[in-house]
Amino acid sequence: MEIPQDAVLLRIFIGESDRWEHTPLYEAIVLRAREMHLGGATVLRGPMGYGKTSRLHTAKILQLSMDLPLVIEIVDSEDKINAFLPELDKMISGGLVTLEKVKVLHYRGAEKK
Repeated sequence: MEIPQDAVLLRIFIGESDRWEHTPLYEAIVLRAREMHLGGATVLRGPMGYGKTSRLHTAKILQLSMDLPLVIEIVDSEDKINAFLPELDKMISGGLVTLEKVKVLHYRGAEKK
């Protein structure tokens, strides 16, 4: 699988407790991206954040949230990302989705020793 040098970064901001058909939403998104042969996906967990409602989500011990912020990043060609967007739209009901153009410097697996 190759990613062009001029690519697009899809960034999805959701909550850890969000679900899609009884599955964690982040997991459903990553698996669907893989099924559609997108270049790769990474889920990042945030220790603190807030969104449109201004409700604070934090990992601080006195204010422990069960809904920490998650960011999913997917990089691939603009065409492949655009083909994925209708699938994503079916899955998410809340959150933030952004797109930005990126320059891919290298994309390769680790060499076996």
